[in-house]
Amino acid sequence: MHAFKYKHNELYCENVRVSAVAKKVGTPFYLYSHQTLVDHFLKIKKAFASVNPLICFAMKANGNLTVIKTLVNHGAGVDIVSGGELYKALKAGANPQKICYASVGKTEQEISNAISKNILFFNVESEAELIEINRISKKLNKKIHVALRLNPDVDAVTHKSITTGTLKNKFGIDLKTAQAIFLNQKRFSSLKINGIHIHIGSQITTIAPYVKAIKKTISFINTLKASGISIDYLNIGGGMAADYTLGIAQSADAFAKALVPLLKPTGLKIIMEPGRFIVANAGILVTKALYLKDNGVKKFLIVDAGMNDLVRPSLYDAYHEIIPVKKTTSKRITVDVVGPICESGDFLGKNRHLPMLPNGALLAVMTAGAYGYAMSSNYNARCRAAEVMVKKYQFSIINQRETYADLTRTECIK
Repeated sequence: MHAFKYKHNELYCENVRVSAVAKKVGTPFYLYSHQTLVDHFLKIKKAFASVNPLICFAMKANGNLTVIKTLVNHGAGVDIVSGGELYKALKAGANPQKICYASVGKTEQEISNAISKNILFFNVESEAELIEINRISKKLNKKIHVALRLNPDVDAVTHKSITTGTLKNKFGIDLKTAQAIFLNQKRFSSLKINGIHIHIGSQITTIAPYVKAIKKTISFINTLKASGISIDYLNIGGGMAADYTLGIAQSADAFAKALVPLLKPTGLKIIMEPGRFIVANAGILVTKALYLKDNGVKKFLIVDAGMNDLVRPSLYDAYHEIIPVKKTTSKRITVDVVGPICESGDFLGKNRHLPMLPNGALLAVMTAGAYGYAMSSNYNARCRAAEVMVKKYQFSIINQRETYADLTRTECIK
């Protein structure tokens, strides 16, 4: 599942001691395994090989340039949702013809820039957006490919904040409106509407919602065919779950076994947009114990990483396994692992059974490669953590820790 293993009672990332990285880099920091990153990408590529999909890494999960470059080097495209992500994807060497651009709120500047860079597709989220892209394309004298993002009204059975495929959510176009757009696509003379896109949510642990959404989408495509309308691409989105708790997430093989028999007969070019599945288990957050606090009711292990570094537990009640970097036989106690942020919601884990650890001991917050650094902030004027990648026997800092000077770099006093 990943390359973070204990050897001689000490946690290693591939062949590098995590404590050795901490000694050089300081804490907190994100640590990524090159081997795990590539392995998870190749698992999807192998599982779905019979439909030869374009696998576009959803860089919202992790936008580090080295992470993106690593995947691009193995054939990945990139799924983006902003002008900044387009900039970073291109800087990391992504092929523009392997870039799909989602987002419900693309600005005129973002659309114009993406058109000028010759990206593969816009995934269009509304008729109003379609009208705007057509206007800008005409202005630039370009013919642009777009895919309509359908909202199949299927509940992905995941956390409410990361469900995207029901009509209560802001994403996608309902089937009735989408059909009307296809039937009247001559209105959009500067667009070639030749793709269908769906994405029903994130951290989907069961296959049934995927199957339901894809069956509904294929039925819609067949309805279009009956009206003489054909498309070239079917983008099935992402959402495959990462394994945060050992055994809950489905494997890439399991997803492929259920989905390939549906996808292959369509004859369409298949696009996928996995993010979390590829990168979550490839990263950990390393933090240092500062104090143990016991108020007579509860014990708190206070560490130097907080919700500004990893917001998922506070935002989603997300579970991340927390383990000591060095195993110990010390007595185990039940603690809340909390950070230094001035919020009661600042925690990394609650009611965890951990050994008694001395001040300065290192802990690893597992499965933190997705939506970890990407969602981090400077709240409480805290500097964002360093990012480090291990490749076999060596490690490299791939994003320097911010300094206090960085906190005021864009500000001015008037």
